[in-house]
Amino acid sequence: MDIEKIRNYCLRKPHVTEGFPFNEDTLVFKVMNKMFCLLNLTPPHTINLKCDPEFALELREQYDAVKPGYHMNKKHWNTIELDGSIQVKEITKWIDHSYELVAKSLPKKMQTKILN
Repeated sequence: MDIEKIRNYCLRKPHVTEGFPFNEDTLVFKVMNKMFCLLNLTPPHTINLKCDPEFALELREQYDAVKPGYHMNKKHWNTIELDGSIQVKEITKWIDHSYELVAKSLPKKMQTKILN
């Protein structure tokens, strides 16, 4: 999955914004001002996604391209190398998972706007 497809996929989700809060190489996607995806724009391309801790460990065991989150809480974040070894449908499922985890952590009033 290339970086432009990831960008477009993330931006189609409700209440998502993008920006460069850290540096010009890391595009960050937020839902209601909370990060759910970080996309490294310089090769080798990677994305950081929030993940349920047990699921995060499973993915790391199953895929060589999935590592503990770079510069993130390694219990809750994975870094995925976009080297073509993982199917697009898997990556999109993981983006959805990250988005939903973050959305569900928001106050109930905000969740209602996003998840309904």
